[in-house]
Amino acid sequence: MKIARRNTDWLLPNTVDSFFDRYYADTNSGTRSAFVPKTDIAETEVAFEIQLAVPGMRKEDFKVDLKDGMLIVSGERKFDKEETGKNFHTIQTEYGNFSKSFQLPKDVLAKKIEATYESGILNVVVPKDKSKKLTSEILVK
Repeated sequence: MKIARRNTDWLLPNTVDSFFDRYYADTNSGTRSAFVPKTDIAETEVAFEIQLAVPGMRKEDFKVDLKDGMLIVSGERKFDKEETGKNFHTIQTEYGNFSKSFQLPKDVLAKKIEATYESGILNVVVPKDKSKKLTSEILVK
């Protein structure tokens, strides 16, 4: 059995990603004003599929833009502190603004990009343009 030590020190995070996620999410006051949603990216024969885990939001809370080949997904998850009768002991759910950018390849159909939100997951499907194939076979001489 292998025992792995869990690193809980903010200055020595387990991964570089977690360091930057925390660095950009924390403000000087120690409260979070932004967060970085967990993201899965997959590629199929016909499209790129991007999934962002953003529970507790509404469709209206998202903005999906395409500018100069860059897909930008942003939004805000608000925290209503004025709930009466609740005494929060800990809050681990992330709140605030977020923005994630994805550089898209040239072989996509920009006008057919679709975004749907269901069960706390924002799904963005970026279809490929089969007429702009970026691969070719190179013959060895």
